[in-house]
Amino acid sequence: MFPASLAFCKEAAALHYGICSFCQLLYNLALKKTAVQSSTSGPLGTAGRAVDGNRDASYQRGSCTLTNGQSNPWWRVDLVNVYTIGAVMITNRDEMENRLDGAEIWIGNSTTISDSKTFYFPCNSVKGRYVTVFLPGSAKALNLCEVEVYYGYPLPNVALKGEATQSSTLSFATASKAIDGRRISFYSNGFCSHTAEDETNPWWRVDLQRSFTVTAVKVTNRGDCCAERLDGAEIRIGNSLENNGNNNPRCASISHINAGKTYTYQCDGGSMEGRFVNVFLPGQKKTLTLCEVEVYAAPAGRALSDWI
Repeated sequence: MFPASLAFCKEAAALHYGICSFCQLLYNLALKKTAVQSSTSGPLGTAGRAVDGNRDASYQRGSCTLTNGQSNPWWRVDLVNVYTIGAVMITNRDEMENRLDGAEIWIGNSTTISDSKTFYFPCNSVKGRYVTVFLPGSAKALNLCEVEVYYGYPLPNVALKGEATQSSTLSFATASKAIDGRRISFYSNGFCSHTAEDETNPWWRVDLQRSFTVTAVKVTNRGDCCAERLDGAEIRIGNSLENNGNNNPRCASISHINAGKTYTYQCDGGSMEGRFVNVFLPGQKKTLTLCEVEVYAAPAGRALSDWI
């Protein structure tokens, strides 16, 4: 089953489900660009619906494309210029979630599809002007509710060189365990941080030693139990230590991370500047456990485009 919304970043022959550690997003190159498709089914399903900036996954509300049933349907957006592309994000139709299974993303400077240019990529940026979604097979209908195309470039995990602290510590689970470069999620293995149990407003913080422009924060949740403990946590980024850094602007909120999984959070607006990155868990009788926190960033004051 194809998930509703997912960034693709790894060379392969078709779509898979995974997100690269270094795949960062800047802005959507496809937004409002000219799009075409192999055919159009009805007045609602025009190709431009997939680049209108609306991720609404309901075809009936008029924000999704739809081809006729045919052999090898395709959809293509012209980015106008050649760009270094690092991620493509596709929003699938919610009531026809299996229809997109087996689709392929093609990137290049030609509108012709050839066997040598099939990409699904995580860390290797690919240059191209045209991005095509191709669905091989007979009697297929291609349905896309949004296609977003982003610059991609490698940025370092600057948390690895930071200094971590937290509101309290349970046993051996010091704050630094969450920036040791290991996503090992079983607490008993000794690679996760852990505050005292049943604390009010526990927090964890990494000092990056200088201010950075942060584009993504990855958080790995505990895998052996208690995944729900992290629900409602907030990622805050800034240069202030007022209230232990918990008053800095909010980058993102963590609604839920499945046990042992790593989720990527982009700050609202695409990036946020700061020296301190906090994970703050508001409320009473809370316990904060983090098995890894990764912060991908460029030095503040340096244009992000310089890293592309």
